[in-house]
Amino acid sequence: MSIVSVRKLTRDYHQGEHTVQALRGVDLDIQPGEFTALMGPSGSGKSTLLNLIGGLDKPTAGSVEIEGANLATMTAAERSDLRRDRLGFVFQAYNLIPVLTAAENAEFVLQLQGKDATARRERAFETLAAVGLEGMEGRRPNELSGGQQQRVAVARAIAGDPALVLADEPTANLDSKTSDELIATMKKLNTELGVTFVFATHDPKVMDAAQRVIHLVDGEIAQDIRK
Repeated sequence: MSIVSVRKLTRDYHQGEHTVQALRGVDLDIQPGEFTALMGPSGSGKSTLLNLIGGLDKPTAGSVEIEGANLATMTAAERSDLRRDRLGFVFQAYNLIPVLTAAENAEFVLQLQGKDATARRERAFETLAAVGLEGMEGRRPNELSGGQQQRVAVARAIAGDPALVLADEPTANLDSKTSDELIATMKKLNTELGVTFVFATHDPKVMDAAQRVIHLVDGEIAQDIRK
């Protein structure tokens, strides 16, 4: 079964008297274990598509299903539970909680899931080690480099064992070397742990690493290339 199934997805935005179609009837399936990049120029619809898949926005028309569950028929609380339990998110701006340590940030989703303190801490340390931050569990975000903060964000995204991790321009604020290291980390999580990733990105290096590149133009899929 597909993790994501999108059918005839449309998203319109109203700007004064004008209507802008960010997405125009997109059909898309994402399978378990895929490492997929959504690419395209600014305004192509890639971030809109990512937000709709993540239940952070609602479509004007069409449907999004996550593991067979239709987001449109869910209550707000059910969508929130889905995001907590089945989806992981990595944002361009890291979105870490400044007063929490790396371990506390990584275990935050587990706390929301109601896991006990010992299990949360063990899982947080495990995921931080998986992204190369062993020994830095007690550092707060202001004691970490940008690349290290983004690694904490990746650890937090995978800590709850999600079906899918959605990453919106995760390398945009990083220098070239740090970007390479982060991409290699996420690729390792994909190949060794089977974590499914979908990226919205401008970064050619992410596209090179991806097994599948979906090129969006004017809200439509222009190309869908599997390597």
